[in-house]
Amino acid sequence: MTLQGVHTIAAYGGRRAWRRALVILLVGAALVGAAGREIATAAEVSGEAGPLADPQTVKKSVWGPITLNGRSLFPTYDDLGVGIYQIQAHWDQIAPAQRPAHPRNPTDRAYRWPSYLDYAVSEAKRHDIRVLIQVIGAPRWANGGRHWRFAPDDPSDFADFAAAIAERYPHVHHWMIWGEPNRRPNFGPLTPSRRTVKTKLTPRQAQAPRIYAQLLDAAYGALKSADPDNLVIGGNTFTSAGPGAIYPYQWIRYLRLPDGSRPRMDMYGHNPFTFRKPRLGGRPSRRGAVSFNDLPRLVRALDRAYPERRLKLFLSEWGVPIGFWDHDLRYSVKAREGTRWIRAGLRIARRWGRIYSLGWVHPVDTDKNSQGLLDWNGNPKAGYRAFKGG
Repeated sequence: MTLQGVHTIAAYGGRRAWRRALVILLVGAALVGAAGREIATAAEVSGEAGPLADPQTVKKSVWGPITLNGRSLFPTYDDLGVGIYQIQAHWDQIAPAQRPAHPRNPTDRAYRWPSYLDYAVSEAKRHDIRVLIQVIGAPRWANGGRHWRFAPDDPSDFADFAAAIAERYPHVHHWMIWGEPNRRPNFGPLTPSRRTVKTKLTPRQAQAPRIYAQLLDAAYGALKSADPDNLVIGGNTFTSAGPGAIYPYQWIRYLRLPDGSRPRMDMYGHNPFTFRKPRLGGRPSRRGAVSFNDLPRLVRALDRAYPERRLKLFLSEWGVPIGFWDHDLRYSVKAREGTRWIRAGLRIARRWGRIYSLGWVHPVDTDKNSQGLLDWNGNPKAGYRAFKGG
């Protein structure tokens, strides 16, 4: 309702109707203003200005299929209010055969840009959804002929690729450097830590976070050179150590460059899977895990490592398994309880300024994962409405 509408009501309905219409107008303006402030704040942090009426929010992000049953899933992500779509770009798959002659030029003949990545970026743009690209993997020509999880011998090669992909996708401004590099299946060389979070890492164990720090810092420089508005997410730890990993707190402690300084990043990424209803605080998780409830402790560790900054958290992967036993998380909750967890997690993400975004993983059920907001036929599950309204 506009102010002109209020005057029209006054002309035909009298003073009482005019007062009632004015209250409606003022309350509506306050609500719009509050929504505008939330979006404007997100735009200031991300360096991307967007229309204040944009229904999406960067507080919600998602990993998920691009299509389902031959149709784009981006209208669904739009309906859910997702503001950021996350997707991987494997360097080893894009430049598999040989070193590019001009590695920072995305048109170099050595690059084979996947059509799915082009399509995802295009669909996201159509639906006013930002894109985060996770850059991961190293080709054999860069890491001594080893598996893609092994870091390149020269961090500058990784930086060159980061510059090339940023040039290829100039509308993308969120960049994640590797995914869960504190786990041996995802990053090498990595020697797992001992089963106590306070244990000092041996020189061999400390090698992984220090190699990763060089990749992160090199990529940061390249991405900022490509566009100062680019946001770089580093760290990107998994919830816990477990077999074959390094604890998140240890990872942060040993995340240093050869000169002892800290690698540059704009945000710290973490995957805070949980086995209880999300809240901030309470008893620490066992064995040094950093679940949703441990996020204040994670923030304190980051503030000790980066005392000059207050790094926001990009919580890339999170989910609540509803309906059947989840193969990855190894538990399940009933629908009513699961929707409470979803609302609680999103409420915290929306209200706590240290969280930049909360990402949902596996939005569509598979035969192994029950974290879907949709079942495998694309039908909304109990969690769909909770996530949409959260």
